Parts: sequence; structure tokens; C-alpha cells
Amino acid sequence: MMLQKLSFVSLLSFTLLFIHVDSTQPPFSCDSSDPSTKNYPFCQTTLPISQRARDLVSRLTLDEKISQLVNSAPAIPRLGIPAYEWWSEALHGVASVGHGIKFDGTIKAATSFPQVILIAASFDAYQWYRIGQAIGREARAMYNAGQANGMTFWAPNINIFRDPRWGRGQETPGEDPHVTGKYAVSYVRGVQGDTFQGGKLIGHLQASACCKHFTAYDLDNWKGTNRFVFDARVTMQDLADTYQPPFKRCVRDGRASGIMCAYNKVNGVPSCADSYLLSKTLRGEWDFKGYITSDCDAVAIMHNDQGYAKSPEDAVVDVLKAGMDVNCGSYLQQHTKSAVLQKKLPESKIDRALHNLFAVRMRLGLFDGNPVQRPFGNIGTDQVCSPEHQILALEAARNGIVLLKNDAKLLPLPKATMSLAVIGPNANSPQTLLGNYAGPPCKSVTPLQALQSYVKNAVYHPGCDTVSCSTGAIDKAVDIAKQADFVVLIMGLDQTQEREELDRVDLLLPGRQQELITSVAKAAKRPVVLVLLCGGPIDVSFAKDDPRIGGIFWAGYPGQEGGTAIAEVIFGDHNPGGRLPVTWYPQDFTKVPMTDMRMRPESSSDYPGRTYRFYKGYKVFEFGYGLSYSKYSYGFTRVSQNNLYLNHSSSIHTTMTSDSVRYKVVSELDAEVCDQRKFTVSVGVKNHGDLAGKHPVLLFARHGNHGDGRPKKQLIGFQSVILSAGEMAEIQFEVSPCEHLSRANEYGITVMEEGTHFLVVGDDKHPITIII
Repeated sequence: MMLQKLSFVSLLSFTLLFIHVDSTQPPFSCDSSDPSTKNYPFCQTTLPISQRARDLVSRLTLDEKISQLVNSAPAIPRLGIPAYEWWSEALHGVASVGHGIKFDGTIKAATSFPQVILIAASFDAYQWYRIGQAIGREARAMYNAGQANGMTFWAPNINIFRDPRWGRGQETPGEDPHVTGKYAVSYVRGVQGDTFQGGKLIGHLQASACCKHFTAYDLDNWKGTNRFVFDARVTMQDLADTYQPPFKRCVRDGRASGIMCAYNKVNGVPSCADSYLLSKTLRGEWDFKGYITSDCDAVAIMHNDQGYAKSPEDAVVDVLKAGMDVNCGSYLQQHTKSAVLQKKLPESKIDRALHNLFAVRMRLGLFDGNPVQRPFGNIGTDQVCSPEHQILALEAARNGIVLLKNDAKLLPLPKATMSLAVIGPNANSPQTLLGNYAGPPCKSVTPLQALQSYVKNAVYHPGCDTVSCSTGAIDKAVDIAKQADFVVLIMGLDQTQEREELDRVDLLLPGRQQELITSVAKAAKRPVVLVLLCGGPIDVSFAKDDPRIGGIFWAGYPGQEGGTAIAEVIFGDHNPGGRLPVTWYPQDFTKVPMTDMRMRPESSSDYPGRTYRFYKGYKVFEFGYGLSYSKYSYGFTRVSQNNLYLNHSSSIHTTMTSDSVRYKVVSELDAEVCDQRKFTVSVGVKNHGDLAGKHPVLLFARHGNHGDGRPKKQLIGFQSVILSAGEMAEIQFEVSPCEHLSRANEYGITVMEEGTHFLVVGDDKHPITIII
């Protein structure tokens, strides 16, 4: 609702400047065919965007300014500024969540890629970039077709999948900070229109990406504790080496134009009200150039639920002074003016926020006249659900699927299979394939449909009424299994079990699923194949140890082409190569409170730690685990550096850790020193199998001394290599010691420690000695 009164002159200006659009015309400002636009510097594309944004904001009344501080920003007719919607989603494809995108015109669907956790399992950064690129192009095509009221997409989710019970872990690239940071950079560059290497984005954004949720957000609703009131107590060490690195890379390397601050408090302060996080860290240390949005209603929650702000006006003051720019919700629209009138909030804080907001809209080309005549204006509807994008969705599903077990080489199944039993509640559910934050897919192929294309005599029974499997027809499923040559069980979870606002309380299969699996396996003629659709890990130790279950796949939520990919892998038309991006913990891990944010173990309290970097307990499957129909071997063929000397200067202070290890602070080393000590590592890889395959090679580093809070190991690089049967190749990694061989100490300071470090690839390791 417009807050200012419109004069006749204002209405006349509106008719001159603002283009009335139909469903096929995107909204924009500054029509170049209208000479009156020349009177406004904010319409002059030759001026710097910062100057244009300041000019625009200087022309607004206080009421107009306040109206723009929310996600559904209304039009400002007298200046020809159309309404704008900040909230759109594109987690793994342009989504129907949010208010900015409408699938009600020419475009009825968008490419639905696998859920992010499965995309990450490919360990293929270039594929991640291509997916981001496709999403960005489809988003721009929807805008060009008049079906988008905004071009700011609140993705990716780059929180660390710290606890296996987290309902939103499926949205993330997993538990590793390096993988998550690399995913953020690749996705953001793709969406925004940059190159894969980055640094080439000049001028306009194809679309705007927003990394979320800043920071230490990884609990939604667990045993009465919800994300709105949760206070994440995080050590400086864990913040520095686990929770913050993905966001740092998103900003510094990806150059994301948006950041979302989280609901939760971090060490007592709501994220959206924390000036240390938003202003000092994001904008100061990391040089963030973009806008900061709250999560939806996060500002209201600060007063209504957390009790952090004593009044609505105080909540508004807290977030705007901290550095937040736009509120998802209406709270700032309702309470900002009273905060100004009460002299709690200077108008300059509103101006600062609006400079950031309008600058992003200008970078999107929305103030440059008709977008058809501008960069990205030629992206048409044929780009949405294009054959190229749908093939990419299939490739992503194929490359992410992880083979967890293949006893006696049961897999791949023979294509001459005469009869097949397909059993399970996830076998014929197209919605389950999509995960959350999805839009309507271009098409959908369920596992059952795809398997029926391989075996004409494929008989299906769900076995359970739903995924919860409270009731079922296990006897009927057993009878069907007895008659078939082979049995494929498609089980797991869906959004009724794990999602936003729903964390799990255990790690077991729901209801009677385990009973169904074991009963069918016992009755089948041959060992059965188990396919798990789920985002978070499940304790399937029973299946891992059961010889009657010959093969196990994890297929995440594989998207619109997921059924096809599953069938291709089962019958050997694709050689699986995915690796787990998270640790699969045993059910016993659920004794650990989800609210405990500590990463490192503590022996005095039997706290086991979290993720492969620190966890000391039993693992059902470890991070990076994944089998193939081929056998690969690899080892170091050349390392250009064995000793690293950091004793070149006596002026750099040397200190000693609590366990008597000498170290130097990385920030005190010259950038030139760090650059000069980079070195290359060559790894030879050979495919010993009979099938060609794509194989991710993971390079880890670890210190010779595991004590004093050091990680057991840390992933520092990964690359995928495609090898024909019997082929050998050599791949190279660049190791930057200041980044890859350093660690955060207990104060959150990055240090380089003396002694022997090891580079590790598979079973091979190579020592690197640091001399201080």
C-alpha cells in the first residue's frame, strides 16, 4: 500500500515513466524512449551504480523509503519505479516457493535438478557451476517472459550439515566446509552470470544469488527447541574453521550479491542484529558488496519470541544499525517510522540500506530501460526445460548416486532379466524425487517407470501404505518377491520425515520399513537390491551386514530425472561414482543433544565430536565413501615440495601451543610469502575395471599430531576424472600451505604449525615438513 499522497503531476509522471505491463512484459524503469528519464541521474547508465542509487534514494520521502524495506516492495509511481519482490527461491531449480515467480503464463515448469545433497555427491565443481548457470538462465527467461516480479533468489543454503537429524540438511552440500565453500562459489558464479574461474562478471547480473543462513544455523525443530529461539553457543575455533568458511568463500570468491541472516542467536545475539557479523565481518573483513535480508519474520521474532528487543522499534533499530537491509515480512514497514519519530533511528540508517537494495536492482538491469535491449534480454522461453538442461539434470542424478554395497558383484543386474519385483513406498512417488524448495518439473520419471522400461515383466507393490510405514501389506510384497528373478526395494524418507521445521529424533528407517526389507530379502530367490531415497543419513547397519541384501544405493532426492538415473545405474548403463558428502552415523549417535554445537570431541564427557574431521565413534559409512563397478587405484606421482620453511624472518612472532608445538599466525605472514610457498601435487589414477567410469579423487591433509583440537584430517581438494576401462591418468592439485596446512586455534586465529603434515589420497600418504 502506498503511503504518500499522489498529486496530479505525480500521476502524470507515472504514466510517462512507468511501463504498464501485461503478462508477457517484464517490469522495468527508465524507458529510454521517454525523454523525461534524462532528468533523473539514476536512469543514466553511464554513471556509477553507487551514484545512481544515491540519487534515487535522495528523491524519496520518508514514507517511500520505509515502504522499500520489506520483501514485497511496492511501486513508487511518481518516479516510475515498479513494485519489486525480493523473495524468490532456486535451490535446485527455479522454485514455486516465494512470491517472485509465477508458473501461470507461457512457462508452466522449470528444470528440477537433484536436491543439493545429491548434487554435492558428484564432487564435481564444474557440474555445480553448470547447474547454477542453467538455473540463472531459466530465471532470467522467466523474467523476460513477464513471469517474475523479482530476480533475487534466496539460494544456496550453505550451512554445515553438522547433525544427521537436521531436516534441512538435504538442502546443503554436506558436512565439509571446503566442499560447501566450493559449491557456494560454483553455484553463485553460475547463477549470476560469471565464468567458472570467476572475476569476469562486469556490469549486469544474470540473476542474484543469496547465500544463507548466516550463521551457525542447523537446527529447525528438535524435541521442543526451535530455530526461532535457539541460541547457538559456538566457540571461536568452531566458528572460524567450520561455520564461517563457506560464507567467506561465497562472498570473497563467489562475489554473491545477497546474504540472508538466520533466525537463531549466536552466543546470545540474534544473527540479524549482530553488527560484528553483518558489518565488521561481512562488509568489513570480507568486502561484501550486496544486500542483506532477514529470514522471514526474523525481525519480529527478536521481540515477540526471543525477547531480545524490548519493543518493536528496538528490533528495527537493532537490525538496521547492525547492517541488515531488507526484512522478509512486514515488520519494518510497520514499525520503522515510529522508531524514527522516537529518535531511536536516524534516517541515514534507512538510506544506507536502500543504497544497497537499489544498487542490486540496478546491477540486475532493472533501471536501464527495456530489458530486451540489454544484456541477458535475448534469453527466451526456449531456455526453460531445454533439452540441454534436462540432460544436465540426468547427469547430475547419475553422478551423485552412491553405491554403498555390492556383495559378490551382484550389480549391475543383467539386462536379460526376465522378471523383476519393485517394492517400496518410494518406488512410484514423483513428488519424493524432488525434495523440498522445488518448482513444477519439466517432466518426472519414477524409479518404477524407469525399471519397467528395462524389464517388461516388472511387478510393483508399495509394501507400506506410506513412507511412515505404520501399516502395510508385507505378506503380499513377500509373495511377489518370491516369484521374481530379482528384487529392487526402493525405501527411505520423504518430506513427511525430514524438512524445514522438522528434524528427526532418530536415524532409523520409519515404521515397519526394516521389517519389510528383511522379510522380502529372506524370501527372494537371490540377494536383493536396496535403494534409499533420503536427504539425511540413515542407520542401515542391518542391511549392510545382511548377506541377503546384496546391493545398496543412496540416491538422495534425485530430481525429475531421478528414476531414469537409478535404473541406468542398476542395469549398468552408468557406472556409479558418487561419494557420500556426509558421515552416516549409527542410531547410538542420537544420544548426543542436537543443541550441542561443539565440533570437537571431549573425552571427559564422552562427547564424540561431529563430522569426519572430529568424530571418534563408529560410522555406518564414512564421509567420501562410495563404490563403483570398476576398481580404481591412485597414488602420489610427484610432489614439488617436501619441506616448507617459515623461519625466513625473525620479525614474525613465533608462539607455542599447549602441547608444545611452535606456530606462526597466518595473518602476520606476507601474502607474497604464502604465494611463494604454494606447490603442486600430482596424483596418478587408474581404472582397473571393465567399464568406463567417472571417479572423484579426494585429497586430504592432516597434522602428524592429532591432539589439541586438530582435525583428524581435512579435505583440501577434489577433482573428477573420467577413465575408460584400463586407462590411467594423472591429475594435479595446487596446495596452498597458508590455507590448506593451517588450522584455527582455540581463539579462532589461523595458524601454521611446525612439524610433519601428511597429504593423503586413498591409502597413500606423503609427508610435508614445516620448519618454523
